[in-house]
Amino acid sequence: MDLRNLSLESPLLSMLEDMLEVSEEAEKGGRNNASRAYVRDAKAMAATPADVVEFPDRYVFVVDMPGIKGSEMKVQVENDNVLVVSGERRRGKEEGVKYVRMERRVGKFMRKFVIPENADKDAISAVTQDGVLTVTVPKYPPPQPKRPKTIEVKAA
Repeated sequence: MDLRNLSLESPLLSMLEDMLEVSEEAEKGGRNNASRAYVRDAKAMAATPADVVEFPDRYVFVVDMPGIKGSEMKVQVENDNVLVVSGERRRGKEEGVKYVRMERRVGKFMRKFVIPENADKDAISAVTQDGVLTVTVPKYPPPQPKRPKTIEVKAA
């Protein structure tokens, strides 16, 4: 069943979200920390939209990260071939304030992408503007085809 087709007010979707919620106390020392962390990361990845575009000379990863400052975003390369983009949007904690309706997502944002072998991992750059993070990964130039080597034939 594709959950993306359900409306935001769907009771099934609400129930699934409640089942997947991880309390702060459980994160700090509760049972099944590994499985809870996996569920939390899976939720973060599912809720972070991204586009990947290939150009002749580069790959561009465009990730929506609303409400997160550039200094709070993290871009890393893990295991030499996995690009990890992450951040966290926190709810304001002002005294006397009560949210009447809260539709904008808070919590972790994360995406992981496998970087192709022809990518120059040492030249990756990242820029953020208006809540959209753009990570550019240049490609190595294609290898030059080897030319046949001509051997001079000498007469004896």
